[in-house]
Amino acid sequence: MDFGVVLQTNPPAWRTVGLAKEAEEHGFDYVWTFDSHLLWQEPYVIYSQILAETRRIIVGPMVTNPATRDWTVTASVFATLNEMYGNRTVVGIGRGDSAVRVLNGKPTTLKEVREAAHVIRELGNCRPVEHNGSTLQFPWARTSALEVWIAAYGPLALKTAGEAGDGFILQLADVDVAKWMIARVRDAAEQAGRDPDALTFCVAAPAYVGSADEMAHMREQCRWFGGMVGNHIADIVGKYGEDGDFPKVLTDYIKGRQDYDYNEHGKAGNTHTTFVPDEIVDRFCLLGTPEQHIAKLKALQEIGVDQFAIYLQHDNKEETMRVYGETVMPPLREHVTAKA
Repeated sequence: MDFGVVLQTNPPAWRTVGLAKEAEEHGFDYVWTFDSHLLWQEPYVIYSQILAETRRIIVGPMVTNPATRDWTVTASVFATLNEMYGNRTVVGIGRGDSAVRVLNGKPTTLKEVREAAHVIRELGNCRPVEHNGSTLQFPWARTSALEVWIAAYGPLALKTAGEAGDGFILQLADVDVAKWMIARVRDAAEQAGRDPDALTFCVAAPAYVGSADEMAHMREQCRWFGGMVGNHIADIVGKYGEDGDFPKVLTDYIKGRQDYDYNEHGKAGNTHTTFVPDEIVDRFCLLGTPEQHIAKLKALQEIGVDQFAIYLQHDNKEETMRVYGETVMPPLREHVTAKA
């Protein structure tokens, strides 16, 4: 299993770069960031500095969208970074949440997600692509290799991820829900004539390491995540109704959801996420002792999860990375002995 961290690009930018360097020092494979240009600093600029000051870490947005950035510009950014730093980027893409809603916009259609993923992937892999009535290609790109992973929750979005993504991003760590969603992505890939085993399955959620006595504090630090997920679930319920074909645990907990203030998006102590019950925090996140983290990660690994990415939007960032690097990640890595 690979491991990543998900950062917000809060100022100062050197703080984000420093956390990314610590992540690499503790053995993490990926550094992801939010991509919401009004709420936080521009991540694509910061990626260049992260790549310059690290050796192997892979960077990318979790997640960008087809609405706020021109698709060819997105492709150009990542192809340029790959040419400069040696294919150490990945693009996570979805319909859009905070980046578009803060602008009073709406999430894009799945058709646009599919088309954007195709254009970004082809250009980012030095290949020509048909777009806006023209055949386009970067004449300067020679070595860039780029994957596009699609974030999804709803039935049609999961189908899109299986048919058009190089990977699938699921932003919650409930084992039962993840199993259900991964199965649908794999089925969609197979029905489209693709090899499901060729896709990468990434689960992302807050992780906080602590003792049983600290559980109340850990929950309050991570409760914001249920509110963020709830934004997407509310869209699904609006489209399919409460009796749609998806796990009921997702629709049941958002019944108490009311207004959501994006000024508090992704922040511990978000006052608009009090509707999220403790049970959901425990199911969606990884909380507790290192042994409890390992047990849940092994369960996720058994259902096909290739990467776990930690949302570090809490007050224990450095210690979480240290404990993961020294205690949690080693049992989940492939082990090779010096002598058989």
